[in-house]
Amino acid sequence: MAQKILIVEDEPSIAELIAINLTHAGYEVERALQADEALLVLRSKKVDLLVLDWMLPGKSGMQFAKELRAKEETQFIPILMLTAKSAEVDKVLGLDAGADDYVTKPFSPKELVARVRALLRRQSRGLGNAIAEVLILGPICLDPETHRVTANWPQKESQLIHLGPTEFRLLQFLMANPERVHSRSQLLDRVWGDDVYIEERTVDVHIKRLRAALALRACEGYIETVRGSGYRITKNPSS
Repeated sequence: MAQKILIVEDEPSIAELIAINLTHAGYEVERALQADEALLVLRSKKVDLLVLDWMLPGKSGMQFAKELRAKEETQFIPILMLTAKSAEVDKVLGLDAGADDYVTKPFSPKELVARVRALLRRQSRGLGNAIAEVLILGPICLDPETHRVTANWPQKESQLIHLGPTEFRLLQFLMANPERVHSRSQLLDRVWGDDVYIEERTVDVHIKRLRAALALRACEGYIETVRGSGYRITKNPSS
């Protein structure tokens, strides 16, 4: 069965261009002109990836991405953000909002399809069977089968930690390799894969998002920055 992609774009010509190229690439396509319409599609159909325009009428793509990441039923859907804003700060804002990747307008249809393929491959392969078991580090418990992450503090009820798909894979990799320091390039290779077009700065954005999600359950101290080297997860946070 073909994977289904939802295009959320209010400019018909751009939506048509994307739809034609994705259909030719073997994907099934749904379209929506704005966030509310897209939400109706998501409630009625299984969607494997969103191509989401930043500038939408009514609710912006950034706001919509944040709302999707906050809902358990949509938090793991990969989001490819379309934006006319090419400055680094704008790209970072898009990633902060919940996007997993971005394409700037005007874009090459071939590049867009390649990025869609890379995101879907990354989503489907996860991090391999070698680390498919439940992982526990301190109060953090990650179950790859159910895609649930919980914080389990003594004398408290278990609390869900809501993560996007990239933050989930990032945490899964770090928890499978505790105390090891990983450079940004190593994380890109192991978490994103070597077939994607991602800048090293993107790692910092996703680490920030991961920490923010963990902070809601008082677990952010387990992710440490090693100055000049990269990041690690530790069993014994300093604070």
